Amino acid sequence: MKALDVITIGRASVDIYGSQVGGRLEDMGSFEKYIGGSPTNIACGSARLGLKTALISRVGNEHMGRFILEQLAREGVATDGVKIDSERLTALVILGIRDDTQFPLIFYRENCADMALCEDDIDEAFIASARAVVVTGTHLSHPRTEAAVIKALTLARRHGLRTALDIDYRPNLWGVAGHGDGESRFVESANVTAKLQSSLHYFDLIVGTEEEFHIAGGSIDTLAALGAVRAVSAATLVCKRGPLGAVAFEGEIPESLDKGQSGQGFPIEVFNVLGAGDGFFSGLLRGWMTDQDWSTSLKYANACGAFAVSRHGCTPAYPSWEELQFFLKRGVVRPDLRNDPELEQIHWSTTRHTRVNGDWSTMRVFAFDHRMQLEQMDGYTPEKGAAFKELCLDAALRVQNGESGYGILCDNRIGRSALHRASGTGLWIGRPAEWPGSRPLTLEPELGTDCGALVEWAREDVVKVLCFCHPNDDAQTRAAQEATVSRLFAAARRNKLEFLLEIIPSKVGATDDMTTATLIHQFYVAGIYPDWWKLEPMKTQTGWANAIAAIEAHDTHTRGIVVLGLDATEAELSASFEIAAGFDLVKGFAVGRTIFGEAARRWFIGSVPDQVAVDDMATRYARLCRVWDASCKKVRGRAA
Repeated sequence: MKALDVITIGRASVDIYGSQVGGRLEDMGSFEKYIGGSPTNIACGSARLGLKTALISRVGNEHMGRFILEQLAREGVATDGVKIDSERLTALVILGIRDDTQFPLIFYRENCADMALCEDDIDEAFIASARAVVVTGTHLSHPRTEAAVIKALTLARRHGLRTALDIDYRPNLWGVAGHGDGESRFVESANVTAKLQSSLHYFDLIVGTEEEFHIAGGSIDTLAALGAVRAVSAATLVCKRGPLGAVAFEGEIPESLDKGQSGQGFPIEVFNVLGAGDGFFSGLLRGWMTDQDWSTSLKYANACGAFAVSRHGCTPAYPSWEELQFFLKRGVVRPDLRNDPELEQIHWSTTRHTRVNGDWSTMRVFAFDHRMQLEQMDGYTPEKGAAFKELCLDAALRVQNGESGYGILCDNRIGRSALHRASGTGLWIGRPAEWPGSRPLTLEPELGTDCGALVEWAREDVVKVLCFCHPNDDAQTRAAQEATVSRLFAAARRNKLEFLLEIIPSKVGATDDMTTATLIHQFYVAGIYPDWWKLEPMKTQTGWANAIAAIEAHDTHTRGIVVLGLDATEAELSASFEIAAGFDLVKGFAVGRTIFGEAARRWFIGSVPDQVAVDDMATRYARLCRVWDASCKKVRGRAA
């Protein structure tokens, strides 16, 4: 057993992807930011499919370099082989979707960090720790990077690794096309052909489009090109044929491409071809590295390529292993996969960990998103409200002490400065959207009628909404509240923000062991799939069991549940925690007034200084954390 399945080597860049579809790149006005570069995409796509992957490359010592390192970590890709280059900038690519045949892109790679990769960056022990090495053609285009690649391949051979090449021919990166020709995929060049052929003997697997085999084989006749490659390499050759699928050749090249080994194809809409080849290679690696036959490996590859072709972006489009299995079992329901609700829900819920940092298997959340309750306190002013929420954050950070599993709920209207300061601290951050106390539910006016202001929210912010609702609500009230929650939920997904739904039926009517479960079911039927649920503490195990059964009947991938406090005493919370902790889906608590209530009342009238208020809140918060952890240890037999 080795530590890694696959190490990829080569480009690591940031894709600045036009958000608008159907216009010129010159006219695109907003952009998404993703990691990119074929080896980086392949490492991430393969990791999503369950392989243990790593990248060897270089990034700059700046914000984009850090973004790549952090995103690789979120994707589960080892970064031991990624060097930080203090003298060069991280490569950028600006690209867009013009229509189903035009995908303009500009490479910003002049003396970029990943092209400074050198032999000294290749560590023999690191190479030996893997089962396979995958390289891409771009890094054979320059003597320095070529030397690094050849060293890695030589070491791979020495230690018995499998080796693979993605030809990945980009003419302008080889210097045979201009800066404005980033979209170009083929320009004949005898020099490029000779350079590629000098290294093809190192590989067990070579993958490329027909045009890429044309450049590798030195002929625009595909069969002749494949024959020329076979003359210098015994590798299995996989030729991608676009909508015709792909074929694999293990031995002699036959007289027809149709006689190669093939896998199941998938009839889908072509929305975006950029990154589709890297998705294809990821699926192929999943099959190859688990010793599947070529028919199965190509089926995986074709399916992963189909996902990429149907979605925006490269790495973000690639499926998880769970998603791929679901798709292969169910099949294509509609050709535009990105608009398939069932498939998109699985994609979101099984890849959302790649969007934000943190391990949230335990949730100890200090909720100070209260607005109305503070505004009603003696001595309150907006300025003092903002200052108090800074103190709440100070208390939260003291208790967190750099550890995982801690979070806050903080609003923007009063607590903006605390909310912004919390970003990047490692705290889980929830941000309320509801107008306090509203029923029927209305939202904070700052969001806009279409919730368009969510585009301004930090990606780590979780959209939280509190709905006072009850199964006995009249049809008009239920419909109005579900419509509001649905509009907010859709906007959150559109902006790639996680969503927390808090429901409080006890303030509306009498409750029993089925009340919360009934409400949960109703929201799912309305098409609302929260990442998180925030629920009232239930008095019985049956109540909790019913609620969890309702969630899992609709969504087996939910993040989990946090228990709210409702200004309960610590003794009451302790009793409710012990019941809730008996269920693994309950991840922790989100409690506010029990922690800050007394300190706030005294601080706003000036009877205690800042430090005393912080000390008091930190003490109460830490005590609740210990109570939750002790409940988990007692009931689950382990600490939270």
